[in-house]
Amino acid sequence: MMPDVLTLQEAAEYLRLSERTTYSLARARRLPAAQIGGKWLFPRRQLQAWLAAEAEAPGAATPAPPPILAGSHDPLLDWAVRQSGSGLAIRAGGSLDGLQALAEGAAMAAAIHVPDPDKEGFNESAVREMLPGRPMVGITWAWRRQGLLVAPGNPLGLAGVADLTRPGLRVIGRQNRAGSHVLLVHLLAEAGVRLERVPFLPEPALAEDEVAAAVASGRADAGFGIEAEAATRGLGFVPLARERFDLAMERRFYFAAPMQALLRFTRTAPFRDRAGRMAGHEVGECGEVAFNL
Repeated sequence: MMPDVLTLQEAAEYLRLSERTTYSLARARRLPAAQIGGKWLFPRRQLQAWLAAEAEAPGAATPAPPPILAGSHDPLLDWAVRQSGSGLAIRAGGSLDGLQALAEGAAMAAAIHVPDPDKEGFNESAVREMLPGRPMVGITWAWRRQGLLVAPGNPLGLAGVADLTRPGLRVIGRQNRAGSHVLLVHLLAEAGVRLERVPFLPEPALAEDEVAAAVASGRADAGFGIEAEAATRGLGFVPLARERFDLAMERRFYFAAPMQALLRFTRTAPFRDRAGRMAGHEVGECGEVAFNL
């Protein structure tokens, strides 16, 4: 017999979810739970009733979230949101924070670029894990080149992620929940390099342009980020990966006026001209469905 009050681990096992997802649902008050003494506790009978209610009324209407585009930073996306008149507000904080905002109903869409851990792909696994059972769609925004941002001419001769471990090197990192950090960890693992061997500066950059600014000012010798920001600052760039950058949302919000206004703008000449001048961005698939869950 299961106890009347479940711990986070026991509740996650009962619901067949990850502990992180169960925690996110509890924190967003979407699960019957109580936080007592710093621990989350779940009354088993109320959890059973909640699960039964969800099963009886799948897709029940929930309040519409605010017109916020949370998640990762992309210079082309930032510009397009402003120019499109979509009414969307950008809340940059990293890909995983964007998905967290979707789980909590605090955003309409999330801009994400998270490599799938078990296959050659992007974003779908992270969406499945953090928003289980939700009717989600991923819309391709762009394919982007990621790599090392270095001083003009690459005077230190950096060629790959393994070079980031050189003694005396100053590397500007990203926050742990940023898609660029997740991708860097993935590339380091493929190269057999431990993350702790990289001499990161104490404070991470919170957006792509902050990585470029740190290298351009001489505060850092290198950083991992997108080619577009390197080109904007006149920096050197060592390409290492090609990633897909998506806009994730519940399917119903794809049809909402803010999202439609943004996507409509991507079909205009000003958008195509701007995208064509942005280094490392490929927008041939912009607006296409990347995944449908």
